[in-house]
Amino acid sequence: MLKLYGGARSRASIVQWYLEEIQVPYEFVLLDMQAGKHLNPDFLAINPMGKVPAIVDGDLKLWESGAILIYLAEKYGKMPSSLEQRAEIDQWVIFANATLGPGIFVEASRERETKKLMTPLNQIFQQQSFLLGEEFSVADAAVGSMLAYIPMMLKLDLSEYPAVVDYIQRISSRPAFQKAMGGRA
Repeated sequence: MLKLYGGARSRASIVQWYLEEIQVPYEFVLLDMQAGKHLNPDFLAINPMGKVPAIVDGDLKLWESGAILIYLAEKYGKMPSSLEQRAEIDQWVIFANATLGPGIFVEASRERETKKLMTPLNQIFQQQSFLLGEEFSVADAAVGSMLAYIPMMLKLDLSEYPAVVDYIQRISSRPAFQKAMGGRA
């Protein structure tokens, strides 16, 4: 069985949410980060960076939430068949971790980046329910989790972006989200 390693209040919840969405059984291994369990040799053999999330799936050891999400989508048939559509999903997953997360959660860039990031996202969600149209995808797990963290962690005023607020409410009400991330608010 796939093992997901995470800490309390870590990005492992993003992977957990996606596993719940696609209904893949997994074992969650909670590491006590305060006690340094992520720095033990056994875990460093899984992720030499000593960070979570990480998974072990058979012989595969994989870390970085975006890489794990893409792997799971590929493995369980949740990726489109065309290279172009897969690249679009990859783009959103990378955007979540490389652009959206740092833009919003790094205090030094937050004021400058919020409008730049939220305005186009608001326009997208005015036209469609999810990033790629009317169906939830792994891209929504990546981007949606970052957006859902905003009211949980930052309490930023997003009233200027009502379609983003509606999107956050839509994804936050999903049963898989509630199971993996709902208690973090």
